[in-house]
Amino acid sequence: MGFFSFMGRVLFASLFILSAWQMFNEFDATGGPIAKELIPKLTVVRKNLSSKLGIGIPDINVRQVIASIIFLKGVGGILFVFGSTLGSFLLLLHLALTTPILYDFYNYRPNKPEYSLLLNDFIQSTALFGALLFFMGMKNSIPRKQSRKKTPKTKTV
Repeated sequence: MGFFSFMGRVLFASLFILSAWQMFNEFDATGGPIAKELIPKLTVVRKNLSSKLGIGIPDINVRQVIASIIFLKGVGGILFVFGSTLGSFLLLLHLALTTPILYDFYNYRPNKPEYSLLLNDFIQSTALFGALLFFMGMKNSIPRKQSRKKTPKTKTV
């Protein structure tokens, strides 16, 4: 059972680790190709938050956002492979912050082709979020190693 659990964690985390590695290799002074996609989406989020909260939100540095994404995916994925709850928490944080921003299907009409593509990716990220919650729940439900105290033998008189 331990081998299959480890292998499942490796396969699950490989999605995040390989993605972080690719983003790291493409990272440059502008933030890489992901920056071109992320800048307009962060601008929309900033405008929506400004209008809802009634305060001005400062500009968001896209390079720092991308570096944070790389860190959360890479470190979280590696720690998750070894069964760390911290690793799953980092991956949960990454998914919670990036999923609604990257897959903003709610900004499109249902008859647009972007709508169904973004909705599918949003649902996939939500499923990954649920799998991480399941892992954390299972990890916490297993009792820690209990010390086995030997029961003293009764002495015969």
